[in-house]
Amino acid sequence: MSATATRLRRLAAATTAAVAVTACGGAILLNASVSSSDRGGGPALESVRRMISDPSAVVPSRAVQESALIGASSANPLDILVVGGGATGCGVALDAATRGLRVGLVEREDFSSGTSSRSTKLIHGGVRYLEKAVFNLDYGQLKLVFHALEERKQVIENAPHLCHALPCMTPCFDWFEVGYYWIGLKMYDLVAGRRLLHLSRYYSAQESVELFPTLARKGKDKSLRGTVVYYDGQMNDSRLNVGLACTAALAGAAVLNHAEVISFLKDEDTQRIIGARIRDNLSGQEFDTYAKVVVNAAGPFCDSLRKMANKDAQSMICPSSGVHIVLPDYYSPEGMGLIVPKTKDGRVVFMLPWLGRTVAGTTDSKTPITPLPEPHEDEIQFILDAICDYLNVKVRRTDVLSAWSGIRPLAVDPKAKNTESISRDHVVSDDYPGLVTITGGKWTTYRSMAEDAVNAAIKSGKLSPSNECITSNLRLIGGDGWEPSFFTVLAQQYVRMKKSYGGKVVPGVMDTASAKHLSHAYGTLAERVATIAQNETMGKRLAHGYPYLEAEVAYCARNEYCESAVDFIARRSRLAFLDTDAAGRALPRIIQILAAEHNWDKSRQKQEMQKAKEFLETFKSSKNAQFHDGKHQ
Repeated sequence: MSATATRLRRLAAATTAAVAVTACGGAILLNASVSSSDRGGGPALESVRRMISDPSAVVPSRAVQESALIGASSANPLDILVVGGGATGCGVALDAATRGLRVGLVEREDFSSGTSSRSTKLIHGGVRYLEKAVFNLDYGQLKLVFHALEERKQVIENAPHLCHALPCMTPCFDWFEVGYYWIGLKMYDLVAGRRLLHLSRYYSAQESVELFPTLARKGKDKSLRGTVVYYDGQMNDSRLNVGLACTAALAGAAVLNHAEVISFLKDEDTQRIIGARIRDNLSGQEFDTYAKVVVNAAGPFCDSLRKMANKDAQSMICPSSGVHIVLPDYYSPEGMGLIVPKTKDGRVVFMLPWLGRTVAGTTDSKTPITPLPEPHEDEIQFILDAICDYLNVKVRRTDVLSAWSGIRPLAVDPKAKNTESISRDHVVSDDYPGLVTITGGKWTTYRSMAEDAVNAAIKSGKLSPSNECITSNLRLIGGDGWEPSFFTVLAQQYVRMKKSYGGKVVPGVMDTASAKHLSHAYGTLAERVATIAQNETMGKRLAHGYPYLEAEVAYCARNEYCESAVDFIARRSRLAFLDTDAAGRALPRIIQILAAEHNWDKSRQKQEMQKAKEFLETFKSSKNAQFHDGKHQ
């Protein structure tokens, strides 16, 4: 017991230290952040808010956006050209545009097509980082947690339809664990301060099983002593990313997906980067876009851009693979997650309810950088192994509806003298004239990462913004005026008109599941989708058992730059991530609607089907994976 007592005393002492940090040094840290986030923004903020929340506002078409980029000449350049349409890149475009700067953004694939759509779906401060900060006496890690917890609250407030607080349960199989996690999670509450979502608390074993019926009462020859429940945020990551891109477009940024930088334009005398040669991957057209500063926000691919500027550039990225799997809804109750605090390799594994299914992950292993990373079977088995000891459900590989891998762009500062500690924080580098690189970090802190990158770009290009950063208090498209009860408006005022197989138009009820889905996916703009479902007879569901409607395909093609079948199944809806097989069955109708919206010929439709099938094959569900393992059959 002496070792246990020592650990508890040490944790208690650390708690006291954290209180002191919060009260003293931490106050300095927090005050700096609070002053940043509480800037009112004044007239500039109100003007942008009106523009974004205008009920008649429509994002400019893709053709208009491309024309704006082509029109950025050497005599009249953009202030900033952003390369990369993930969370950080779109965050940079929104931040810069709302400062009155002239902004363009290009993305080789689609908004959120890379790491930003393949996250754990959590908006979190980092319980694990707090534990490291305490036991390693690492103030840098503690600062990271303070900052992430502040940003967590702002992300949820700025996109309330796409984000919400989620309780996470930590099972304890001896009394030491109860004390250890209770104290640790109370510290997490303490560090969150006024940004707290809800207080953590202890539940007895009986209460825990009532809240989480599939939780095992026995694990590793020990009986469940209870659980400690704490709160973090959860999001629909790619829809949040697409929301950022569309909000940036409404604020004046020229955003273009499926457009690739193939080379940089440089000043002949100074060799400073002054723009980029861009290829539209849909039309094949190439054009030059000039900009005073280029911001490289290409995530795992940022080194390839840096080496395009300077072939001798030292690498910044240490790529790490994170695999997740999706299981049926009965693995976890709606509204309660489970955290496996210690796996065999020391990582934390989450099992969370998400969009009517259960997502579990993640892993952390070295990986090559590739546009379409695939999960390895041993990584899927690792996650199944990690959760099976904590559940009274038979954990089966055949239950895996979808599995995917994402590449974390862990950052090494190229100016650092050694690479001993690869940062989970972000790094801003301007090691080539005219090029600012932002990488690392995590989804939770995308907004402040963007703010840092824009500040660096303003300095690099001697730009003249009209105001300071205002994104901390700026709701994204569909978020302003949204309330959780908004779905009732859809349920009461709209019907889903459907065409029967005989061609007859049949009215269908806007059921609660469909109404809630539309409300959470599109916010206040859900009425536009419901109108299409009602007036254009697109009220049918795309896949049995899922609330996605035909009307969403048309809406996204018209209003969200949805240019391919994969754009829809993976990023506008989440069908590929939730159920690979269901996504495959929905493809013919999705392609049919997109063909009508974009005037595709038969050849293009066939090409879209082929590309989508190849994409879905990288999601290792039980239907499209080869596995031979007796343990989780």
